[in-house]
Amino acid sequence: MKIIALILLMQLSAVYAADFVVVVSKDSSITPMESAKIKDIFLKKRNFEGNEKLIPVNLLGEGTVRKKFEEKILMMGRDELNRYWVKNHFQGISPPITQASLLSLKRFIVNVQGAIGYFPSEMVDDEVKIVYEF
Repeated sequence: MKIIALILLMQLSAVYAADFVVVVSKDSSITPMESAKIKDIFLKKRNFEGNEKLIPVNLLGEGTVRKKFEEKILMMGRDELNRYWVKNHFQGISPPITQASLLSLKRFIVNVQGAIGYFPSEMVDDEVKIVYEF
């Protein structure tokens, strides 16, 4: 009976497991945070977490991972986001830097102090620390 309950619990966990994560380097002092704070970081409304300067990093283009991030965290469609960055451009605020691939994004996060980005949860290893799951 316990085995059946354990199997059901594992299946239920898999159903509700996050597909994507927001991560920082394992050496970062940044701790888990709410989605509203992550949104502010990626919209360049927040530049520091404690004493650590934040460097948000986006995936280049319109792939599935970036679309999910924009939908779930930023809660903005691509057109709305483009208008946001055009408006902010005239205030001297540029969008987050981009990386062309998931691998290059991960390498950037691991090697650049304060970098924060997102990718599929299966890419998590001991080089990064999860600060949010979605």
